[in-house]
Amino acid sequence: MNKPLASMSLDLDDQWSYMKVHGDDGWDLYPSYLDIVVPFFLDLLDEMDIKITFFIVGQDAVFEKNQKILKSIIDRGHEIGNHSFHHESWLKTYTKEKIEKEIILAEDAILKATGQKTRCFRGPGFSWSNDLLEVLAKRDYIFDASILPTYISPLMRRYYFWKSKLSKEERESRKELFGSFKEGFYSLKPFNWKLENGSSLLEIPVTTIPVFKIPFHLSYLIFISGFSMLLMKAYLNFSLLMCKITKTSPSILLHPLDLISGDKVPQLAFFPGMNLPTEKKIDVFKYTLNRIKKDFEVLPMLNFADGLIRQKLNIKDVPAGKS
Repeated sequence: MNKPLASMSLDLDDQWSYMKVHGDDGWDLYPSYLDIVVPFFLDLLDEMDIKITFFIVGQDAVFEKNQKILKSIIDRGHEIGNHSFHHESWLKTYTKEKIEKEIILAEDAILKATGQKTRCFRGPGFSWSNDLLEVLAKRDYIFDASILPTYISPLMRRYYFWKSKLSKEERESRKELFGSFKEGFYSLKPFNWKLENGSSLLEIPVTTIPVFKIPFHLSYLIFISGFSMLLMKAYLNFSLLMCKITKTSPSILLHPLDLISGDKVPQLAFFPGMNLPTEKKIDVFKYTLNRIKKDFEVLPMLNFADGLIRQKLNIKDVPAGKS
């Protein structure tokens, strides 16, 4: 009997992008850890025989020093996606024309660096809008993956602001970071946006715990493991059990800081879980991915989207902007 499908992706947010959203000085010098992070992830994923989708920030692809590193993602058999050019979590406030320019700039930079055109998108800070969806559909994207269906988005944002150095104006520009309470009402299962201009676009939400709508992507598991590995394992096992009970194909999200600790990038010590040693993060990473593989067939997101069609799963139509 075939296992149910799951998808896995990594938002390749660079050091400067975390500093930028956090309001830290020096982000515009574009400090980077990609030369450390990308090979580290690729080696671990090879070891575990897992292929995933890397969502790349266009600005990083512009720098010649990063292009060989980003090309290695394709060379090692993984997929790539568009994570915007400037990585601004207030993307949803852009005009439609500015959104299209942002998408095209990132597409061109990523194509030049990797030799491959992007066909999928995730908004920075889970930022999205109807205009964004229409731009993606117009440019023949296969899917968007910007929705995080959780009711606790305002709490996540408040915690982030509490740890930040943002001015009043910067907080205002980031007021939609992680989305709003209404995000919790969106489906956890993939669905088709029916857009006002008559087009449609597949949405693959980042999976939260079915029914409870609490996040369980790896950053949360690492944070919990800092208190108790047993609690972390119980949390993950319960999350996956709820996915199986509700027949939800999980879309699992990874981030660079899931493997990098504060000793490597002290500028990002504000981020939860950065006090844990790298060795412990690796243990959590391996346990989590092996546990998911036990119950699900783990695929990159474009392959996952193809698998939805192959298995003839019922994908509901949802009017744009409505749950």
